[in-house]
Amino acid sequence: MPGGRLTQQERQQIALGVADGLAYAEIARRLDRPTSTITREVMRNGGPTAYRADLAHRATERRARRRRQAALGGPQAPEQAYGRDAEAVREYEEVFTTLLIRQGLPKMMARVLTCLLTADAGSLTASELVQRLQVSPASVSKAIAFLESQGLVGRERDERRRERYRVDDDVWYQSMIAAARANAQVAQTARQGVSILGPESPAAARLENIARFLDFVGESIARAAEQAREILHTQPETTSDGTAAPLSDRGQAVVLARTQDEQPS
Repeated sequence: MPGGRLTQQERQQIALGVADGLAYAEIARRLDRPTSTITREVMRNGGPTAYRADLAHRATERRARRRRQAALGGPQAPEQAYGRDAEAVREYEEVFTTLLIRQGLPKMMARVLTCLLTADAGSLTASELVQRLQVSPASVSKAIAFLESQGLVGRERDERRRERYRVDDDVWYQSMIAAARANAQVAQTARQGVSILGPESPAAARLENIARFLDFVGESIARAAEQAREILHTQPETTSDGTAAPLSDRGQAVVLARTQDEQPS
């Protein structure tokens, strides 16, 4: 059975096997590798839905370079809080960043967002981001501007009047609301074309259908986001045995209360 690191060709075979829906054990058998090796390789590089051979190979090379630098007395990683494994944290950050990239976020924006999401304080200064990511201040500034425009990042000033960039528990709520507003703008513009192209024309019918679809989806997203935030921000009620009530029960309670409030007096 071969040992050592996986080769790029082996990673390509893993990617093909995952895409074909093969079990990890079957992929391992074809490569004459332990199943645990294949499982670990896929999960540390985006999981079965996001695994890519080229990205996985580059990530492995980066990890190897960091280990060599550390062995040669290079810059040491800061001590991790809560007993974390520094290497596991770095691998997780790479997985999360890769996922965000595959979701459509540009690479630097994905790296900055991951860095903020995994910081215990939930906020970092520009200089801290530059130091952690080893990139230029201009790259951080550009990434922050983009993330702010998407409602993913906010800014605040600390006690030393330094500007800090932050994410909080509402980060995905803000992003979804921004997406709903963007959909509403597209729907409005699509409807403007109906009268211009002629209400009876096929093109106008297509635009009207697009507008109706986006109206429905946008309203549903906004309503679901508002309800989810209200549920998650509600203090959990305890059951008779002293445990917190399930989220589904809390959600039903919120909906019931809202319905009662909307009833005419």
